[in-house]
Order: sequence, then structure tokens, then C-alpha cells
Amino acid sequence: MSGVESFPPISVGLMGTGEYTTGITPSGQSKSDKKIGVVGVTMFDLRRRGKVADIVMAGTNGGKFPEIKAHFQKNIGDVYKGLDLDFKGFPEGNLRNAEAYKEALRALPKGSAVIIFTPDSTHFPIASEALNLGHHVLVTKPATQKLEDHIKLIELAEEKGLVCFVEHHKRFDPAYNDARARAQKLGDFNFYNSYMSQPKMQLETFKSWAGIDSDISYYLNSHHIDIHCWMVEGRYKPTKVTASATTGIATSMGCDPKTEDTITLLVDWENIQTPSQRGTAVYTASWAAPMKAGVHSEQRFHYMASKGEVRVDQAHRGYSIVEDDTGKADYNPFYVKYSPDENGYFDGQKGYGYVSLEKFIDAAQRVTAGKAKASDFDGKGLPTIKATVLTTAIIHAGRVSLDEKRSVGLSEEGGKWKLV
Repeated sequence: MSGVESFPPISVGLMGTGEYTTGITPSGQSKSDKKIGVVGVTMFDLRRRGKVADIVMAGTNGGKFPEIKAHFQKNIGDVYKGLDLDFKGFPEGNLRNAEAYKEALRALPKGSAVIIFTPDSTHFPIASEALNLGHHVLVTKPATQKLEDHIKLIELAEEKGLVCFVEHHKRFDPAYNDARARAQKLGDFNFYNSYMSQPKMQLETFKSWAGIDSDISYYLNSHHIDIHCWMVEGRYKPTKVTASATTGIATSMGCDPKTEDTITLLVDWENIQTPSQRGTAVYTASWAAPMKAGVHSEQRFHYMASKGEVRVDQAHRGYSIVEDDTGKADYNPFYVKYSPDENGYFDGQKGYGYVSLEKFIDAAQRVTAGKAKASDFDGKGLPTIKATVLTTAIIHAGRVSLDEKRSVGLSEEGGKWKLV
């Protein structure tokens, strides 16, 4: 007897059929470091390990599924041993239906696990639908675009007793996770500066919604804002957000005229116990970085406090490869590892992209099996919908600051945050 509890496998609904789920983009297989996606291959491996049962997948174009299935077979089934790649796709047939997710959610047994990787503007309606049908939800960041919608998801998940997480996978990055723990011993927070970028080619992938449905701050700043909120959780609160943005590169590539290239948020923080003690944070995100920088994503932060500081550069892991055709590239195998193990099986279980998804599946399994309550997962460093509300508040305030050309205040009344 191993002593490890096991629970019945849980059915899973994957909402969204894009790069992160399948590795397929509008122009074919992804040219990024996610050529076979992350969510799909992780769910197939979790099924091999007995945690996942049936899988359904929902997109907007049913005609895309033959391409996805062929891609899965060639790049996953023929590469790794023992993976069952079966899934049911919605909409069925060669149809287009922007609301196919509704049919997919109803095809799942109550208490299933729903994972949402769709454009930002669709997160709230899909997550709400899933929770109302009795399913657990993991939604990619940003959870919602509006603070009031985030609060509604908190209330809905609590009312239904369901697990609702946000896929903030940087919490499971060993360096970021350890840095957060060490920062707790460094005294009063003083200054935080973060930068995260992706190369201009991503604007080709996101051209259909970039600047229309969402912006780069929602898409990338959300990572470091969440990490910083987690670092100062319970000790500091944000009071004001002022945003600035650059333009020109995205529009030169055919994106909507409203598309910003780089967005910076300046945020004032206040010590909850001693309001006179304040801190400042600067969060910058860009999807207009150079094409051949050697990394897919620059990602770093600097945290300074009264008794020390923390610096993390996750773009350069001391692991680089040079090829004649493409030049030098820095790789991050700690996020997702695609090379098989010595027996030919998928070997990415320790990657923090995989861990983030597995933590959610484990929580959903436990609650569906009646062995835990959804509230048991709050207050443990997990990115629950309740624990991530300040991230949405700050990003939403940044969007309002850009649109209305003013600083935006944040305040809490009766336990609820609001923009002022």
C-alpha cells in the first residue's frame, strides 16, 4: 500500500482549440515553444495516469478538428507511448458556432473539470456557464477583464461549492515560488519592477483580437502582477493605478489601430497596518519585442524591501542551443519538457505548466468525490478565484487609466474591491 489517496478519474472539457491547448494557430502549427500545446498533451498524460476520463473540446470552427487530430497523432501519439488521444469536438461537423462551448459543457457529467483557454472577453461568460452547470473551472489569466465580473465568479463558485482556479502558472515556477517565500523575511516592501515580453510574431497569432478584445497588459502583465500580489498578500493593498502605453509597431503589422505595443502600469501600494509606509510597483508588458532575441519570452522582476532584495531572470536559465539555421536560443525546460523519458513516455510531469493544470485536476477530483470542500483550497498559495481578485482589479484599473487618461483609485468596501 502506497498510502496515497486515489479518486475516480474526472471528465474534462477543454474550452478553446488554439495554441495553448493544441499547438495549432491560425497559420498552422505554432512557431513558438508550444508546438504541441500544453493543455491537451497534459490531459492525455493525466488520463494515462488515471486522473482524467473522457475529454471534450470546444472551439468555434468544427472544420478545424481533422487538422487537430492529425496534428495530435503525428506530434503526440507517434512520439509518446501509451497516450489515448480520443476526444469529442464541438461544434460537430464542418460548422462554425461561437457558442459551441454551451453544447460541450452540457455533454459533460456534472462535477467535471472545465479548462478555459479562449480570448479574454469570453472568459466570464464561459466560466459562468460552466459553474452554473455544476462544473469546476480553471480559467486562463486574466480571469476576467472587469473587476465586477471577477467578483461575480467568486460569489458563484462559493454559492455552488465548486473549485474555481485561475491558471497563474508562474506561482509554480520553482524560482518564483522560492523567491516569494524568501521575500517574506525581507521586511517592508519598497519597490517592485517587472518586465515580460513576447516577439512581434505573436501579433500575427493574435491579430484577430489584439487591441480589439484585449491588450498586452491583460495577457502578460497579469503574470507578474499576480506574483507581486501574492508576495505582499495580507500586508499591503494597492491604492492607485496609472497606465502608459506605446503604439506604432502593432499597427504597422496590420493590427487594429487601437492596439498598444507596450503597456506600463505604475501602482501605489500601502501598508495595511501602517498606512504611512508605502511601496511602488512598475509592471511592463510588450508583444513587440525583437523577433530573434533568442528567447520566446523575456520574464524578470526585481523586488526590493527594507532588509534586502530579490531578482529573478527567467528568460536565461543558463541553457542555450545554437543552430546554423536559427542561431542562438535560450530554452526553459522547467515550464514544459517535451522530450520523452527513457521508456518513451511523456516526461513533462515536473514542468510548472503541467503542475499548474494537475493541481486543479486534483482539487476538482477531491471535491467531486466528496473528500474536500472547494473552500479548503483557499489560503494555501493556490491561485483560486478568491486569491487573485487584486490582479484583476489592477489590470482593469490600468485599462480604464489608458482609456480615460487618468489615474484610477482602488478601494475596498465591505470586503469587496472597486475602482474609483
